[in-house]
Amino acid sequence: MELRHLRYFVAVAEEGSLTLAADRRLHTAQPSLSRQIRDLEAEVGVQLLVRSPRGIELTAAGRAFLDHARLALSQVEAAGEAARRAAYPAKASLVIGFLTGTELEWLPDAVRILRGELPNIEIVISSQTSPELAGALLGRKIDVAFLRPVQQMPDLMFEPLIKEPLIVVLCTDHRLAALDAFSAENLVGETFISVANNAPAVRAAIDDYLRCSGLDITPDYEATSTFMAISLVASTRGIALLPLYTRNFLPPSVTSRPIKGEAPTIDLVLGYHKENNSPLLKLFLSRVDDLIDRVSEKTHSS
Repeated sequence: MELRHLRYFVAVAEEGSLTLAADRRLHTAQPSLSRQIRDLEAEVGVQLLVRSPRGIELTAAGRAFLDHARLALSQVEAAGEAARRAAYPAKASLVIGFLTGTELEWLPDAVRILRGELPNIEIVISSQTSPELAGALLGRKIDVAFLRPVQQMPDLMFEPLIKEPLIVVLCTDHRLAALDAFSAENLVGETFISVANNAPAVRAAIDDYLRCSGLDITPDYEATSTFMAISLVASTRGIALLPLYTRNFLPPSVTSRPIKGEAPTIDLVLGYHKENNSPLLKLFLSRVDDLIDRVSEKTHSS
């Protein structure tokens, strides 16, 4: 008895038709399939299938044989998969999430650290908003994420990375681009672009800065991403307050200026699920200080 006999029999039994099994499942000619079924019945010594007005039906012997045939095929498949895993062991993997836009500064050194320790590790990258990353951490879809702090998620742990200042983003040829640095009063009367509530930490930092400066400014536009904010600055000639890393993505028509005095800052943290016991995660967390030093050195030298 050959495996193909079992596969043919199961296909016919499940389709209830020689024609459908031949066309849909087995991609063979019906006469050939009929011969294979007859050969199987001859070897088993009993009739397994009968024709009826409703199509092909199993005999009592066929119903008993079907369960064993399915089991035999599943065991063969499992054996093949086990052999493949033994021959080609799966690489250890770490899934890293990034707040969209932060990859440019943090990903290269994160990869160097991991590759230096484990050259064969598989690194999977995900880029999302901070709330989306937090949800993915809770669902154990990613192992670790570079994101803004998220409140009321006790199952997540956060390790501080940097405090990132907000900067002013405006058109290169805007009249206020002549300033070396901005004060809050420079925003009065200008088209003001803020961020939407899908970036709650950044929005809170902007609103707190305006409130502490005694300004009541209603945004003219609310951007749902860093890149939308930059596009709005370019298209409306407005002014935005955005995190420092934004300057890495500015086109020639858009520039940035620092904020005078003590600029408002926003935290970037490393988040992970407190019950994630991945050895790769533990290794990565043990090298966080080295990662911070590498990124800070590049930032200060740029």
